[in-house]
Amino acid sequence: MKKYKYILLTLLILSVTACRKLDIPPKNIIEDADVFSSSAGIQAYMARLYSELPIEDFRYSPQRGLNFFWIISPTPATTGEALSRDQTSSMQENFGGWSWDIWGGSYTVIHDCDYFIQTLPSYAKNFTTAQVNAWLGEAYFVRGMTYFGLVKRFGGVPIVNKTLNYVVGTSTDELKVPRSSEQAVWDQVASDFDFAIANLPAVNTDDADGSRANKYVAAAFESRAMLYAGTTAKYNTTTLFDANHNELCGMPASLANGYFQKSYNTAVMLDGVYGLYLSAWSATDKNAQYQNFVNLFSDASSKENVFVREYQYPNSVHGYDAYNVPRQLIGPNGYSSEVNPTLNFVEMFDGIPKNADGTIQNLNSSGQYNLYTNTMDLFANVEPRLRATVILPGDVFKTQSIEIRRGIYTGSASAGINPLLPAGSRSQYPTGNLVTSSTASQTPYALPGGTLMNPAGLSGIFTGDQTCAISGFSIRKWLNPNLPTSQVLENNETQTWIEMRYAEVLLNRAEAAYELYTAGQAGTINYQQDAFDDINQIRSRAGATLLSNAGAMTIDSIRIERRKELAFENKTYWDLKRWRTFAKEQNGTIYRILMPFYSSQTGKYFFDARTDERNDVYTYDPRWYYEQIPQGAISKSTNLVQNPGY
Repeated sequence: MKKYKYILLTLLILSVTACRKLDIPPKNIIEDADVFSSSAGIQAYMARLYSELPIEDFRYSPQRGLNFFWIISPTPATTGEALSRDQTSSMQENFGGWSWDIWGGSYTVIHDCDYFIQTLPSYAKNFTTAQVNAWLGEAYFVRGMTYFGLVKRFGGVPIVNKTLNYVVGTSTDELKVPRSSEQAVWDQVASDFDFAIANLPAVNTDDADGSRANKYVAAAFESRAMLYAGTTAKYNTTTLFDANHNELCGMPASLANGYFQKSYNTAVMLDGVYGLYLSAWSATDKNAQYQNFVNLFSDASSKENVFVREYQYPNSVHGYDAYNVPRQLIGPNGYSSEVNPTLNFVEMFDGIPKNADGTIQNLNSSGQYNLYTNTMDLFANVEPRLRATVILPGDVFKTQSIEIRRGIYTGSASAGINPLLPAGSRSQYPTGNLVTSSTASQTPYALPGGTLMNPAGLSGIFTGDQTCAISGFSIRKWLNPNLPTSQVLENNETQTWIEMRYAEVLLNRAEAAYELYTAGQAGTINYQQDAFDDINQIRSRAGATLLSNAGAMTIDSIRIERRKELAFENKTYWDLKRWRTFAKEQNGTIYRILMPFYSSQTGKYFFDARTDERNDVYTYDPRWYYEQIPQGAISKSTNLVQNPGY
């Protein structure tokens, strides 16, 4: 009897490390009949496949890769969404010793999918046709997801859709699979998802929590993948050809509309099946809109959740809260404030007073600071989605007002307060009229009248200790408001990761529709109006001002909406890559921050908008649009061509 073997594709796979504790027996001691003769065996096999999906979730960062525990160089700190004490520049993904090996690990998953696809039909008599088709659909879904994870990183990669068995003493030529063209791999992704859509049921009866695929899940991910393919075809300029003239990096721009059409069509499939979360929403209540957006990330019954990854204590946990709570809510681990949203990000939102150039208006017509009784007064009219995404200075979280201050200004304010530094200055603040604190252990300052005040507040800014809100903001999205501070531990947190939600499907649809509209795509659909309606659905739920007319909408306004809605969900990193805007946006960039100060003479607050005090410069290398194929894989096969510039 054949065994279900762990076949090492030695010329493709470098290594693979277990990332989750799963109650699944080792593959090299299980016979095929043990797995494929029973539903339980197949469920165990499926559990392994799903556990190894290349999902960039709570345990992902470009610095350390997939399924790594210490997320102390967070993804948003590479995109301009946030600053972090541990990530101070642009970067490409690291496929070194820190990370689950995306190359070798992916080909292990692809092999396991291939083996399942080839073997299950031999045992089909044990199950109904519907069961067999659904399980095959899931295997194709996982394989499509895995090829997607490869092609978005490397361009064209080897396509291996049959199990490769190496017999000791024989030639290894069969294992030396060359890279296929990038177009061929994107088409493989589409083909796998198409099979999954055709064979998966509308409701997966094996799915109890939204972490297994159905036909609409497959459609949603095909929409994401085809949007990536379309934008790559349209906006990429990097090319690489092999000796046979296969385009390994890059695709003809003429392919873009075909991919955009696939993205649009598959997004439309979810109409009426999923929807935006509106359980606590009210059209007239901004606080309800805020709470609704907060709740959607923790409500397991949300109709917006298309596909999730569950965490359960103690076998599968993460430490998102431990790393990201404001400093005043620090838990026993002693971590905090890894993700600090930038002012650049905050300025994308409606309801903030702005200058003509879109920057925050913190100065009056005389060029002096505006003064506020409370720090939240500046944000009194901000769209609720921002409050649900970012902890603003002085806003309430876990019943506490989150104190974020840069210091206490003690200078005269009788004639107003002039800017502390010239516009555009990268210098440190002058110390003469400022009381600050270098650490969280502060010496309270006596205000006029005798009241004591900590110079930096409970959550910073601390000049010598960056476990604080170094940008003037702290992250709100994903934090668990019900987790007691005593339980904020890096090995104790179990929030569900929502990998695909209906809001993204709408955004995919809007972007694909607008690209088709600008390309002059003919047909019965008004793509411009469709994109307009999709974006206004998102903006209505967010509490933002609705767009007034479709003609005023641009591709940039659609992209900004996507960045606001999907912020801190590890999607912007890939969007900037597929739009090929990373380098343009980050070339020599120092991101901006907003520093709250308290004026002891007026008893009011003011805000200074400036570049990051650390003067960390971000510059994205255009080579990184295509990542470097691991050198170990290149050295094992002369058929693997390295990407340009490496």
